[in-house]
Amino acid sequence: MRLEGIVLAGGLGTRLRDTVPGLPKPMAPIAGRPFLAYLLGYLGAAGFDHIVLSIGHLGTTISDYFGDRYRNIDISYALESSPLGTGGATLGAMGQCRENPFFVINGDTFLAHDYKAMHARHMAARANFSMAIRDVEDVSRYGRVVLEGDTPVRLEEKSAAGPGWVNAGVYLFDRSFFAGLHFDGPCSLERDIIAPGLSRANNRAFATSGYFIDIGVPADYQRAQVELANPIQAGHTNTSGIPHPAA
Repeated sequence: MRLEGIVLAGGLGTRLRDTVPGLPKPMAPIAGRPFLAYLLGYLGAAGFDHIVLSIGHLGTTISDYFGDRYRNIDISYALESSPLGTGGATLGAMGQCRENPFFVINGDTFLAHDYKAMHARHMAARANFSMAIRDVEDVSRYGRVVLEGDTPVRLEEKSAAGPGWVNAGVYLFDRSFFAGLHFDGPCSLERDIIAPGLSRANNRAFATSGYFIDIGVPADYQRAQVELANPIQAGHTNTSGIPHPAA
């Protein structure tokens, strides 16, 4: 089993701009190291051997730091000359993927996750699309994933507060999921590609209780300073069994 994926690292990071000016969001420093270094370190330990970094805003900051190899991962780059949104970035980067299926991972989200198990279940189900979901105490910030059994049937972007399943920012796609898609401008991966595709594909949700953080807002970025750099001190458990990159 070979694991490969696209990491979406081209976002403008508008909510963090005042906190980490002059840096793309995935390069925001966590205890002296870029957030993306923690993510790539974890993906390497999880079994990935090739990652395509989709870059745009200040993208040379990323390519200069990581080069064409980081630890045990070969790195390729897909550069957005203008903002394409997460959907356009995925469509632009997937041509550099060598495997089918391939993962797509948000570059500002960290999930302690068993990627090999998700890949195996996806293949056993002959799925076109799988997504990692995480149970949280309040879905209102993230939006709720509505399930029928283990099948995601709807993404609710604006949800009432309360516990439930949310999108954890990790997807596994068969190339067939993108058949016939064409966009003339920027598009959202979740809103314009995944949400309408749920009704026509063989989909699976992969539930996880692993550590999860999104550094997209300043409060959680500050929380990551402790939790990513010092996982034992923070008291969270890496339920995937994969060594934490801070170790």
